Amino acid sequence: MNQEILYPSRASGVVVNKMIRNTYMLLAMTLAFSAVCAGIAMALQISPLMSLGLSIGGLILLFVTLRKAESAAGLLWVFAFTGMEGASLGYILNHYAGMANGPMLIMQALGLTAAIFVALSGYALTTKKDFSFMRGFLIAGLVVVLVAGIVNIFLGNSAVFMALNAGVALLMTGFILFDTSRIVNGGETNYIRATISLYLDFLNLFVSLLHLLGAGSDD
Repeated sequence: MNQEILYPSRASGVVVNKMIRNTYMLLAMTLAFSAVCAGIAMALQISPLMSLGLSIGGLILLFVTLRKAESAAGLLWVFAFTGMEGASLGYILNHYAGMANGPMLIMQALGLTAAIFVALSGYALTTKKDFSFMRGFLIAGLVVVLVAGIVNIFLGNSAVFMALNAGVALLMTGFILFDTSRIVNGGETNYIRATISLYLDFLNLFVSLLHLLGAGSDD
């Protein structure tokens, strides 16, 4: 008789563990690939317009990847998406790299992002707490930040810009807990979609922290 029928909880645990392993393995690979693409974009010294174009292209690829997540082609699309997202950071990274202690700022932002991500993911993985109750708050916060960001494009207020980045950083810490919890508790069963969620959490947290850390050095 099938052991999954005799021991459903054990079978469920095996499935979840496999999901976690596949997700974090793919996440590590996509982050590495994204970093390589970012380095290439920095070397090419892409313009702000090119960076914007890559960001828009990444958004399009995001929707394509989510639609293809259940197919064998999903892996190719997730690398296409994360590669383009990484490349879109080329201009921003060059901007900060050109400042005094710029490379150190970038490494500090990356190290802080990794530390926060590992700590929060580890907490959600080990405690297996259900953070689904945060969904409404996180979505509402995301909408507020998005609307405020669009408004600030026309205002160009630096104080609002920094406040928005602080808000994004705070929201991403919540999303890390929420998205990891969904993986652990069976809310997400596709490792490609899970990888995309965690990748976006990591990426947005990194960019927001980079802006915050670079505020004092930005002329």
